[in-house]
Amino acid sequence: MESSAAILAFAALAQPTRLDVFRLLMEHEPDGLPAGEIARRLDVPHNTMSTHLATLTRAGLIDAERQSRSIVYRSRLEAVRALMSFLVKDCCGGRPEICAPLIADLSPCCPPQILVAREAARD
Repeated sequence: MESSAAILAFAALAQPTRLDVFRLLMEHEPDGLPAGEIARRLDVPHNTMSTHLATLTRAGLIDAERQSRSIVYRSRLEAVRALMSFLVKDCCGGRPEICAPLIADLSPCCPPQILVAREAARD
């Protein structure tokens, strides 16, 4: 990941509502949520939510897919992985024993093969 893409992603997440949206979508992987449901759950007006969703989409953190009359949003797990890798790429000067606890904290919910399978199923 290039620095400019990481900065764009961090800028998108540096706003409370957008951070809440992103975390909500991560919670609802792999199914995602319709835009109206996201707005309802976070108690944000629909037009305001549209702006936040567009910002997250432009930053490459989420994708939108039309399903009938709804637009369903999902997190882009590959973008999350790239962003996390960008942050820890040169972790601890190449001394894995120092970085091991940090890396372990990044994978508390799912082993990596499950994430890869989810991404493959989505494509």
